[in-house]
Amino acid sequence: MKNEKSIDLGLTAYDEMFMTDQERAEAKLPRIYDLPLDQIDDFPDHPFQVRMDEDMDQLVQSIKERGLITPITVRPKEDGRYEIVSGHRRKTACELAGLPTIKAEIREMSRDEAIIMMVESNLQRSVILPSEKAFSYKMRLEAMKRQGQRTDLTSVPVAQKLTSREEVGKVVGESQDQVRRYIRLTELVPELLQMVDEGKIAMRPAVEISYLTKKEQQYLVDAIEYADCTPSHAQAIRMRAFSKDGLLGQHVIDNILNEEKPNQVERISLRYNDARQYIPANVPYNKTGEYILKALEFYQKHLERQRDNRDAR
Repeated sequence: MKNEKSIDLGLTAYDEMFMTDQERAEAKLPRIYDLPLDQIDDFPDHPFQVRMDEDMDQLVQSIKERGLITPITVRPKEDGRYEIVSGHRRKTACELAGLPTIKAEIREMSRDEAIIMMVESNLQRSVILPSEKAFSYKMRLEAMKRQGQRTDLTSVPVAQKLTSREEVGKVVGESQDQVRRYIRLTELVPELLQMVDEGKIAMRPAVEISYLTKKEQQYLVDAIEYADCTPSHAQAIRMRAFSKDGLLGQHVIDNILNEEKPNQVERISLRYNDARQYIPANVPYNKTGEYILKALEFYQKHLERQRDNRDAR
């Protein structure tokens, strides 16, 4: 593909001397190639998920019927392969459709230029998870830092140029404070970040929790499972304060999380480890809750049969 890459690099000054304005403009148009799918690699640490949902099914069917309408964008790698900058969903859809090649625009760009383009192109999606925003904002901010732009994350002096946080906010339609909050989410352990994605933990308490140590966060994961509830903003602030003073242990987290919240519905909490002695060993641990519910259902039917038998006498 060396010839294709040389075309993308543009013409020499000597060649341009003998071209018309129209020819120069046409020479700068993107070049589209049919690239083998097995020569294209995903973007390293790509923060956006490729979901196997109804939208993907529709995209696969569309490609089967009409082909790929919008080419993906790739950049050449030193080993002769290519790296996706924009189009991970389209590449997956073409693979599912059974195509051997995909239409792609090849662009010469640096790693940081590719990161910025990758983030901005994926932010056009209709549904973006908090974790996707978190890691993509962080990647873009770090790319801007390496490019020599401002990245002050702690203070905003008067009468200065826009900070990188503000620049990112302008692009994605968020305030710089919201950009900072999303980036803090990258400090959460995977279990807590998933709870944020699922809407179980709100943004503000999640940001406070992100300041806990990884060990403290794992304590909190266990406490959430036991109490069957997540911390409020006020509770998360208290946990952060205890953590700062080096006083946040499992017992403190349990006590804070089990405090009664306003309008809280009374819950029954049960540790799975306490129930395992009554459950057959061949039942997987992750099926413990399901087994308990089925056992309760069976017991309820048993009580109903006893009542029916008494009524029949």
